[in-house]
This record gives sequence, structure tokens and C-alpha cells, in this order.
Amino acid sequence: MPDRAYIHPIDPELLSGARNAIDTCLRLKPQERITIITDTVTRGIAAALQSEVERVGSKYSLFVLEHHARRPLSYMPEIILDDLALSQVSIFAAQSQPDELGSRTEMTSVVNHHRIRHAHMVNINRQIMVEGMRADFCAVDKLSQRLVEHAREVDRITCKTPHGTEFQAELSPKLKWLKTSGIITRDKWGNLPGGEIFTAPMNTSGVFVVDGVVGDYLCERFGDLQSNPLTIEVEDNRIRALRSENKDLRDEFRAYTNTDENSNRVGEFAIGTNTACTHIIGHILQDEKIPGVHIAFGHPYAEHTGANWVSKTHIDCVGRDFDIWFDGQQVMQGGKFLI
Repeated sequence: MPDRAYIHPIDPELLSGARNAIDTCLRLKPQERITIITDTVTRGIAAALQSEVERVGSKYSLFVLEHHARRPLSYMPEIILDDLALSQVSIFAAQSQPDELGSRTEMTSVVNHHRIRHAHMVNINRQIMVEGMRADFCAVDKLSQRLVEHAREVDRITCKTPHGTEFQAELSPKLKWLKTSGIITRDKWGNLPGGEIFTAPMNTSGVFVVDGVVGDYLCERFGDLQSNPLTIEVEDNRIRALRSENKDLRDEFRAYTNTDENSNRVGEFAIGTNTACTHIIGHILQDEKIPGVHIAFGHPYAEHTGANWVSKTHIDCVGRDFDIWFDGQQVMQGGKFLI
């Protein structure tokens, strides 16, 4: 049976971001059905989302993961997947744990098959709800649309930072650019807070200094990497070398990106477009939306980009203070858009 998220009063500071999610990003209608998936840590945020769904008047189910399976999840509980298949809209608002990507992939496979408008809010917290989730997502969408239209016309994107990044991506018209601006459609589920464009690059090379954050469960452990960055050398789209004074970070990142034959392959090249995100907070969900470049090793979202390979893993890497050029035309300086 579905659960209840709230018994105690809801934090009023969460309601603005929750209303943005329900009304602006998901555009939930009273006649639609929504599934909310959460966990015990995130129940307060799920309660705010639930209250906004009740305001709209839609039918819904809410599931707390720990009530249906042991964490970390080795699979997504069947009761949740069955319920999800009945909905037009869904939200996953929960914290990640090691080795749970497979269970989330089971969930997003149902989302993709049924073309559900799905908000992915992995590791959402109160700070993100009162910062990135309060963005003007209509404005973010307009900026993202201008940028993605330009990106689709170029062959090469180059980026640099004062901290040592010198990195370039070669692009192919056979590999699609996608926009996940926070305005979620049936065509592609999106993270919230939204604000990025991305593709699977044909090839990448150079040095990428991760002095922002790394993704998945490593983000919670290592947080903001400004004082101890991870430097990644990439050649022919694969990791050639890793360096960091933080040996635990280096070793765990190496282990993660050696999980399968494509875990060390660049599967995503992305540009953040959420101008409400102005500083690294140590959480990948928001930090990857900061204006600038982030890359990811592993799964290239082949079902959307058209890439012809897959991986069981996907880990994002975020830097700071980017200059970006599209085929030699500068589109960002010092983290500020010029278009």
C-alpha cells in the first residue's frame, strides 16, 4: 500500500520550491495522476511536494522506499514500478546510496516506456529547495533553448578555467543535444532543479580539473573539492590519468570508473544554465546546473542521445569559473554567458 509523507507541520520555506516543481516544471493537471517516491531522510521535502499535489487536486500515490525494500536497493520494488506505470507524472525525491543506480535505472526505464513527465530529485535537500528550486525556470528554459540551438550547429566546444582545465569535445550530428531546463516534457525526464544542455560527445581530450564536486554517493562523502581538486587527464574519450592530494577521493573515483568496460568513458558533455545557482554548495544535483561545463563518465543516456554504447555507472564532474568557445566563438567568460 502507498504511504503517507507527513504527519507534522510542513516547513513553509519548502513550499515555494515545491510549488515551482508542481506548477511550472511538471505542469500537473487535476485530471492527471502522480507517483511520488521518497525515503525516510527526504520525507519533509516529499511532504511539501505532496501538499502542492493536494492543492492541485490530482490523484497520487506516495512511497517511502524503506517501507518496501532494504537499503541500499538492489532493485526497485515491484509495487512502485506497477504504480508508476499508471501515472502521467512522477517524482523521485530521495538520497542516493552506493550501488543503487541499477534500481533507479529500472524506474527510469518505466518512465521512458510510458513517456511519463518525471522529476528526478536525487539527493535533494533543504538548501537546494530554497536556492536552485526557486529559479525562474521559464527564463532558464529560454536561455537553454538559445544555447542548445547554437550547440547543435558546431563541431567543437573548447573550455578552460584559471585552475588548469583545458578540455575540448568533438561533436557529431548523429549524437543528439538535449535540453533539461526544468520544464519537463514526456520526451525526456529531467533533474530538478533543472538547467543544463548536454550531449554524448563523439570524442574528448585534455585536462579537466574537478574543483567543484563529483557525483553519485561520492558527492556526499567528499563535498566541495575546491581545496583538494581531482585532476583528470582524458585521451580518446577515456581516462588516462587521475591526480589528487586526496588519495581516498582519487582511489574511490578510480574504482567507480573501473566498474565496467565503459565506466571510464566520457558519456556526457554538458553546460549548466540555471542562473539562480551562483556558487558550489557541495551537492551535485544543484552544482551541475551552475553556468559552466560538467562532464560525466559512464552511461551516455543512449536512449536519448543516440550513442551506441552503455554503462552500468554514471558519475558527473563539475568545475569552476569557465571560459567556453563554440567553434572559436566565445560564449562564456568567467562563468558568465555572453549570449
